[in-house]
Amino acid sequence: MGFYEQHILPRVINCACGARPIMKQREKVVPQAVGKVLEIGIGTGLNLPFYDASKVERLIGLDPSEESWELAAQRAAHLDFPVEFVGLPGEQIPLDDASVDTVLVTFALCTIPEPVAALRGMARVLRPGGSLLFCEHGRAPDAAVVRWQERINPLWRRLFGGCNLDRDIPALLDAGGFRIDSLEQMYLPGTPRFAGYSSWGRARLV
Repeated sequence: MGFYEQHILPRVINCACGARPIMKQREKVVPQAVGKVLEIGIGTGLNLPFYDASKVERLIGLDPSEESWELAAQRAAHLDFPVEFVGLPGEQIPLDDASVDTVLVTFALCTIPEPVAALRGMARVLRPGGSLLFCEHGRAPDAAVVRWQERINPLWRRLFGGCNLDRDIPALLDAGGFRIDSLEQMYLPGTPRFAGYSSWGRARLV
């Protein structure tokens, strides 16, 4: 891993993913998490302030970047529930089948190299009746915007740690073994349209 990926990229992502419009999206989704929670791509812990401590028993945060944990640890220090960090990518979930009540994934499916495999892993560890809460940016509904996403994506992916602009989030959830119960979508205000089409909601096991 080079200097940029190890020391600069985690702070770049922390800054970009901590922008006000994106934090407003986190605020809509994260408080719905209950019980034993698995957060995929916990990164620098930007979701941590939005958990409802009265509903969460324990949080397991999965992320391959140990450098990001240094920032996340500061945010986790004063929480009223235990937080465990696991240094593995989203495709590798070291938990038993049907062992968590909620899976949370925010702005991570864009980056995971094999998102369908990761989602199938999330389905495996989610108990029957549990929820997958998601908030992601992805493929826009407008052809002109999609053309820009496809043009920009190769460079964007290199600069932002493998992030993809044009993944179809509902289609990925379907392929990963989930049925979407609720879905909202829009271009986030204050963000470029090629990077700002957001999908968020709740899904359950098929």
